[in-house]
Amino acid sequence: MIESVLRTSRIIMDKIIEENPISDSLYKSAFIRMVKDPSTMLALTVVMIYTVTAILSALGMVATDWNLEVGTSYAAPSLEHWLGTDIFGRSVLTKVIHGTQVAMSVGFFTCLIAIPIGVLLGAIAGYFGGIVDDFVVWFYNTLSSIPSIMLIISISLIMGRGLLAVYVALGATSWVNLCRLIRAEVMKHKNREYVQAAHALGAGNARRLFRHILPNIFHIVIINTSLQFQTAIKSEVILSFLGIGVQGQPSWGTMIDDAKLELARGVWWQLFAATVAMFIIVLAFNILGDALRDALDPKIKGK
Repeated sequence: MIESVLRTSRIIMDKIIEENPISDSLYKSAFIRMVKDPSTMLALTVVMIYTVTAILSALGMVATDWNLEVGTSYAAPSLEHWLGTDIFGRSVLTKVIHGTQVAMSVGFFTCLIAIPIGVLLGAIAGYFGGIVDDFVVWFYNTLSSIPSIMLIISISLIMGRGLLAVYVALGATSWVNLCRLIRAEVMKHKNREYVQAAHALGAGNARRLFRHILPNIFHIVIINTSLQFQTAIKSEVILSFLGIGVQGQPSWGTMIDDAKLELARGVWWQLFAATVAMFIIVLAFNILGDALRDALDPKIKGK
């Protein structure tokens, strides 16, 4: 008798779970929609090109001798030097490629730090509520009340200038918006039928949260990651431009800082190269983020 009741309960729960949560078909249909959109595929191609370039640069296969003098000082763009040279005769193209490695690594490690923090704090706050929720909300409200750029600069100065400080500073300050979103979604999902069915069958809090709820709101994490990536790139450029970011190696921010006094001499190519490189990848991530939101958000999908 008990076995038949449990068997019937499991069948009912499986049916509820199939009908209520976001199934794999959402991701499949989202993939199909994105593949059919030319602008999305172009943006994805640009992101892949930047990613491959960054990986090859990190492995020492391209842009290894960015500090090597390859021509005369301030040589204009030509067939020999596509983006010209800087004041020391170094290739601007090589510096842009190395700056791509810096930018993509900053975006990657920032998301690697910020996403788990935002998901974990948002999930436990939304699920458990009470004093846990009050503490998390107080914490991220306090953090968000401080101007983000000032907080990032403070952390960078405390840790010392360098790429590691940029990773930590951006990662430690970039999780707030995701935490808010995850908290709200978990609060909305925790009382739904499929979660109550899992609870009725003896699933613990951890299983209900991480096995049933989080997979059904994971599309929010994907969308936020694409937006967070380009925000981290822009923040790194600002920090490097201010002189508290990357040290001893080229980045787009240091290139813009070096080039700000060159315009009076008619030397425009270093500023042009750095700003265009940053503009293209930020635009690509914006297009990709919008496409992911349109394809993965069930509310938009249902319209």
